[in-house]
Amino acid sequence: MSSYSYGGPPPTHLVWGILTTLFCCLPFGVVSIVYAAQVESKWQAGDQQGAYDYSRRAKNWAIWSAVSVLAVGVLALLAHAGGGSGS
Repeated sequence: MSSYSYGGPPPTHLVWGILTTLFCCLPFGVVSIVYAAQVESKWQAGDQQGAYDYSRRAKNWAIWSAVSVLAVGVLALLAHAGGGSGS
């Protein structure tokens, strides 16, 4: 189920896709952009459910991109902290 109402087109989340591509995880951000770019065309073609699905997917991929860079950063900090204690 979607959290959006069916009154208008869903958000594309394109800005988030672009920002996460530039500043976070390139592959996940690109997937977000691909989905975001298709939201409006699906809406214009009358595929409202498809537009909402692609909007949700674009948002999720942008979130995964941001989370992945945070996870890698935490792992790198842990590896640095653990690796520098010997000798």
